[in-house]
Amino acid sequence: MTQMTLIEAIRSGMDEEMARDPRVFITGEDVGPRGGVFRATQGLYEKYGKARVVDSPLAELSIVAIGIGAALAELRPICEIQFADFIHPAFNQIVNEAAKMYYRSNGAWRVPMTIRAPYGGGISGALYHSQSVEAFFAHVPGLKIVIPSTPQDAKGLLKSAVRDPNPVLFFEPKKGYRAIKGDVPDEEYTTPIGPARVAREGRDLSVFAYGMMAHYTLIAAEKVAREDGIDTEVIDLRTLLPVDKAAILNSLKKTSKALIVHEDNFTLGYGAEVAAIIADEGFEYLDGPVKRLAGPDVPAMPYSHPMQEFFIPNPDKIATAIRELAAY
Repeated sequence: MTQMTLIEAIRSGMDEEMARDPRVFITGEDVGPRGGVFRATQGLYEKYGKARVVDSPLAELSIVAIGIGAALAELRPICEIQFADFIHPAFNQIVNEAAKMYYRSNGAWRVPMTIRAPYGGGISGALYHSQSVEAFFAHVPGLKIVIPSTPQDAKGLLKSAVRDPNPVLFFEPKKGYRAIKGDVPDEEYTTPIGPARVAREGRDLSVFAYGMMAHYTLIAAEKVAREDGIDTEVIDLRTLLPVDKAAILNSLKKTSKALIVHEDNFTLGYGAEVAAIIADEGFEYLDGPVKRLAGPDVPAMPYSHPMQEFFIPNPDKIATAIRELAAY
């Protein structure tokens, strides 16, 4: 095992896939000699050359469109959107082309592409560098939505995304790029897309989260265990589409209480889908209300650091929500 940061694990995953398969290439803004705005592709341009690490214009629609065309030509593009906030110009390409190509061709055409994008707040990026966009795309059949919270999962899931025969949106919690560290296996491995991860076993209540919020939830769970004796089970969803219903319901059977945490706005955020699954298929297991902790319903995350912290759930806020739900 080697300890890596989240960003190092992502870079390692891309490096291994490019070495393994000459069809894999990267394109996006500043991914070449600069190594990306967060240095995710640092060193790959020098190693694989300009034909496989391709700087693009400032045109997200074109980045994705070129990726779709390349994928149809049996290449394996990794398209980097510099910030998830910038993905909206490519919405039509992702939703109406990439997601529907396999269906519209009756299985004749596949789009084996990965779209990477850092999402979420925490770096004082303000309105256009702090958005969570996962709920927009989790509504679309034909896509897979992956959000890791550990370096090991980031590498393993990214390698699986590159190998997947259909489009995968791979959202990365940018606040965790260098803040989250963990051991990563030295040997070749992949992590399957789909199954959730039981990040912490518990008996009193279940918390469902992903990305940075899964990392924060583990911190909160240890805090309430130490201070209040509350034994929290933490389920890291990892894959939002398809969602692991069995993992959600199995955890709920154990604990009978559910808290869902995400960074996006509260109303119609991804947590609403998890709550709906629980209400529809797990109602008989409940011994308390299904609670959600999320960002407020305001148009955007502010630049001001104190206001940013007000917006984002953190370990203390999650610990408070756990205590309140445990008291029912």
